[in-house]
This record gives sequence, C-alpha cells and structure tokens, in this order.
Amino acid sequence: MEQRHLGRSGLLVSRLGLGTMTWGQDTAPDEAAAQLAAFVEAGGTFVDTADVYSEGDSERILGHLLRELVDRDEMVVGTKAAIRPNGRYDASRRHLLGALDASLDRLGLEYVDLWQLHVYDPATPIEETLSALDEAIVSGRARYVGVSNYTGWQLAKAAAWQKAWPGRTPIVSAQLEYSLLRRDIEREVVPAALDAGTGILPWSPLGRGVLTGKYRTGIPADSRAAAPHFTEFVQPYLDEECGRIVESVVTAAEGLGVSPPSVALSWVRDRPGVVAPIVGARTAAQLAVALESEGLSLPHSIRSALDDVSDSAAGNP
Repeated sequence: MEQRHLGRSGLLVSRLGLGTMTWGQDTAPDEAAAQLAAFVEAGGTFVDTADVYSEGDSERILGHLLRELVDRDEMVVGTKAAIRPNGRYDASRRHLLGALDASLDRLGLEYVDLWQLHVYDPATPIEETLSALDEAIVSGRARYVGVSNYTGWQLAKAAAWQKAWPGRTPIVSAQLEYSLLRRDIEREVVPAALDAGTGILPWSPLGRGVLTGKYRTGIPADSRAAAPHFTEFVQPYLDEECGRIVESVVTAAEGLGVSPPSVALSWVRDRPGVVAPIVGARTAAQLAVALESEGLSLPHSIRSALDDVSDSAAGNP
C-alpha cells in the first residue's frame, strides 16, 4: 500500500486508515484481529481509535493486538480525546492530559504516534487546549498532534496559534467526515488545511456505508441502519438526492469492473489535501472489499462525472 506524508510532517502513513469505532461493540475481538491482520498484510500502517469508542474497549482490544499480533514499531497508532463518557465536550488541559494517560494505559503503550482533539470545545480557551498538545509532545506521550471535526476557522486559528511561537507543535492532521455524500468541507476546511499544511483524514468515506450500495432497495437486517444505535447515523443519507449519487457510483463500478466501495474510496482518497480515508468496517470481509481500492485510480472522465453528480453535496447551489 502506498505511503503518504501526513501534512507537511515527516510522518508516513498508509493511504488507507483502519478505523476501530465498532471494535468492542459491533466487532468482537477475534473479528478485530482478523481485520488488523488483513490490513497489515495489505501494507496498511495507520490505525485510528478514540478514548470514547466502545467506552474504551476499542483501545483495549487494539492494545492487545499490538502486543500479540503485529509489530507495534511498524504501526502508526492514533487516538483522540476531548469528549467525556457522558458526551460533554471537554478540551481543558486537565481533562485532555488525564484522558491521554488513560488511553496509554488501555493501549499498553508509552506513546501514541498521533493524538488528536476529537472536537472543538468553545467553553475552553483555545490556548489552554493547545497547551495540552504541546505538553503531550514535550513529555513524550505523543509524537504528532492533530484535530478532528473542526470548522475551517477553528482549524485556521489553531494552526496559526501553534505557528506563532517557536517550539509549539504543529497541527499535522484534521480528521473530518468527507465523502461523495458529504463534501461541504471543501468550502472552508480544505482550503484552511492546504494553507496550514495539515493533512486531511476523512472519516466515513463510504458515506456511513450508503455508498456501498447495500441500501439501494431497502435496509438489510444485518446492516448498521437496522441497529438501534446507528439508525439516526445512517438515515440522513437515505434520501432521493443521495440515492442518485449512489446510483452513479454503482454505474461507474460496473463499467470499471470493480466494487462501489472501491470507486467511492478512490474518489475521496485522491482529493486535494487528503492523506488517508479511514475505513471502519464491522467485519474482515467488509474490510477486504475496501482494501481492493488500493489498485484503482479513477479515470478522469469518471472522476469528473462523480464530481458533477455530487456537486450539491459540496454545499453548492
């Protein structure tokens, strides 16, 4: 698998990331092991988790597998903090550094390669929040830092603050929802990231699973949309407009002789500023389909057609 630099940093990551949000909830430990083994065999190196995923079980499972299944030194491990278990945002220095210590304990690691602020917390001064990132680097608990779910102005402000004084650690990544069904970040966040030298890590690059085409004729009983805790997550992308985009992806896939996920992933993977889409599969079989995208580069004509059909998802009139 091709490796890319994360933003303007020297950190190399595989151009497809493995998401672990379902680990410990919808994905059992043995299935998680099968996913990680397949990912590493395909050349994948970047694994993403967060302290709140499955109430910490995602980190616990990943930590076990890093000790038992793969060479930790060959992996780029990223986690996130800034959301309390009750859902409240908290990017105070006190909470962030305590959350990082707890993540390291669950992971069984002395440091993470990438530590990201999961959300923007308007109740905490940004200089306090960013000071926690600097402390994580200086103390050796993290190697690189980034943000997640920031708007364009929030990313620009954070990146500018870190560049304003020598010795502050730069923001090298921005993790955001981005797919053919959700392109609004192109208006402000992508330009801000390109200007700051921040690499974009798209989450839900398959449009919360909708771009796989499995919802074209209804909601399968074994799908996320059928699960009570995921219904509201998927529902916004099951409307008629999204359906037209999905049909275009399916048509392109049929013409190229590949799967719809390969087309959708290839499209977002090669957008300006994007470093590595993060795929959160429930099963190893689903991940195997996503890994097939590595061998696909979309022809210009198909990329252009998908750009046009999904233009409304970019927030354009």
